[in-house]
Amino acid sequence: MKISARNQLKGTVSSVTDGAVNGVVAIDLGDATIKADITMEAIKDLGLKEGVDAVAVIKASNVMFAAGTERIKGLSARNQLAGKIVSVKKGAVNGHVALELADGNRIMGSITNEAIEDLGLTEGAEALAVVKSTDVIVGVE
Repeated sequence: MKISARNQLKGTVSSVTDGAVNGVVAIDLGDATIKADITMEAIKDLGLKEGVDAVAVIKASNVMFAAGTERIKGLSARNQLAGKIVSVKKGAVNGHVALELADGNRIMGSITNEAIEDLGLTEGAEALAVVKSTDVIVGVE
């Protein structure tokens, strides 16, 4: 199946934390881990447990960026992925920023040109991709 979400990060489930309604699924991407807050029903339906291959799907419009690679303390977003910017493409108002993680995975975000300039996001610069766990969709093949 093809989907419009630009970010499809393949990995292995490293943990599942059960809750009453939702649970948190951690997917090991290699050098990074991404967490998804999804319903317990979805966790059971997808057969998500430690060791299962899974894909974290994230729309580019749900990716935020911060300059530098130091994790931001006091932020509720669970996912802060450090890397180096490999491309910046500006449009009329918004641009696309692609960040390569240490393990070679790439995550793309769609943000305003103003934010790109204010944060100094240029090719080769270090940055954090920030994604709320509720913005991560989990899929299995």
